[in-house]
Amino acid sequence: MTPEPHTGQTLDGLLGILDLEPIEVNIFRGRSPDGGPQRIFGGQVAGQALVAAGRTVPSDRFVHSLHAYFIRPGDPAVPIVYEVDRVRDGRSFTTRRVTAIQHGKAIFTLSASFHHVEPGLEHQAAMPDVPLPDELPTMRERLYDAVGRVPRFASWHPIDIRPVGPLSIEAEHDPSLRTTRNLIWLRVGETLPDDPLLHVCLMTYASDLSLLDTVLLAHGRSFSGIAMASLDHAMWFHRPFRADDWLLYAQETPTASGARGLARGLVYTRGGDLVCSVVQEGLIRLVADRGEQG
Repeated sequence: MTPEPHTGQTLDGLLGILDLEPIEVNIFRGRSPDGGPQRIFGGQVAGQALVAAGRTVPSDRFVHSLHAYFIRPGDPAVPIVYEVDRVRDGRSFTTRRVTAIQHGKAIFTLSASFHHVEPGLEHQAAMPDVPLPDELPTMRERLYDAVGRVPRFASWHPIDIRPVGPLSIEAEHDPSLRTTRNLIWLRVGETLPDDPLLHVCLMTYASDLSLLDTVLLAHGRSFSGIAMASLDHAMWFHRPFRADDWLLYAQETPTASGARGLARGLVYTRGGDLVCSVVQEGLIRLVADRGEQG
């Protein structure tokens, strides 16, 4: 059988979302896609905030880390204003703090550090031995085989995802599939411009797509009956990469407790270079215990 037609935003739409409007010095305005999630997707606001920070930094400095907090749910019906604080412009490092604002209140904060390229020591963790992406079905095909349809959460973004192992929706019905590891290949399916900041911002966007699903996979739970939200997010960028080449996102969850789950991931190029590390804590609340985020 063939999966349902894709009805989400196109790559051009996503690139448009990441192309912020400058409205004053250090102030930018972003928007959300039509037909997206009911609340602004966390990867979107993180990617947009990094765009805002990067546009105030010299082009010879590249982001090497970011740390972010999701403070309030975002409203996709209204624009987001991003205010950039130029915290430091040093000889080697540049630091920026970004606050995303809607309805007069902060919904998200991000701190990012940029560094010019320097030689130094080199080592990395080895890439897991996994099947190549061309040998694997797409996420949409896997979901269609599992439940006979493509849920909306898999259709509103243009990132091509190829799961290596089981899906949480499969582990819900087969306890033997439950695991604390979640490996996926991902890429943007069309050729992108060479701007390094764009590739980093797209990886920032994509990094939020599957981390909390890793926690669900460990417990054999699907999205049904679960209230989830990203709480904080950290990334470190180690080496250059392209978001339009295949990247292996090797994720794991070391713990979940107190209605929160922790997940972390390492991102490798198809050639085995470790290019990015990610850690996120998220709210994972059973519907029976549902309430407003604190």
